[in-house]
Amino acid sequence: MRLQMATWQEVDEYLKDCNGIIIPIGSTEQHGPMGLIGTDALCPEVIANHVAEEAGILVGPTISIGMAQHHLGFSGSVTMRPTTLIAMIRDYVLSLSRNGFERFYFLNGHGGNIATLNAAFDEIYAERSLQRGSNHPGIRCRHKDWFALPSARRISKEVFGDREGSHATPSEISITQYAYPNAIKSMPEDRAEKPVRGFTDADDYRALYPDGRIGADSFLASPEVGERLVKECAKEVIEDFKGFVAQA
Repeated sequence: MRLQMATWQEVDEYLKDCNGIIIPIGSTEQHGPMGLIGTDALCPEVIANHVAEEAGILVGPTISIGMAQHHLGFSGSVTMRPTTLIAMIRDYVLSLSRNGFERFYFLNGHGGNIATLNAAFDEIYAERSLQRGSNHPGIRCRHKDWFALPSARRISKEVFGDREGSHATPSEISITQYAYPNAIKSMPEDRAEKPVRGFTDADDYRALYPDGRIGADSFLASPEVGERLVKECAKEVIEDFKGFVAQA
């Protein structure tokens, strides 16, 4: 069930049996010559929606803009400052907690969000701890990167090997091709630039990786691999979410 497609009465019914929700989070940033700008938000959203269909778990609206300042050298990329994203995550969690949600499972599609997600969780926990005499139920937050799930790593290694890279990867592009076949793009079979060092700001990134990819041969993507990734990752997320919600 998707939160946007439910009524408040349906949410009340859901909360009688489960106090957890999955929140996809990603980014709006360039993904090389053939990757969709929305890739990092679309991938966790597609997996989460499959989880909802398979297991009846509630999925919240996707946070589709993340911490992506280093991609701003490419047209169409959008970023939040870390402090802005922290505030957004905090307000999202505390809004839902008011009416009974206690377990917040963020399914992440963008490596640049990881530090900010963890900082946001610390802010939420600190705020609860500082509420003198509070008897509110405990809030717990967890984040999982879909691309780091064992099934995702296994499929990526099996199909793409060392040509997966770390940005505009064929794995993530495969998922968007599976979910949105009418939006499939193509490119010449040009090998990507290999990582040479860490980058800092948007100009530095653009100078190091002129077409946006980092070691990723995006042209190897296929909808068939995307389907495998979505279904296998969804199975793992379902089990992990259930264990998270069941924790005392």
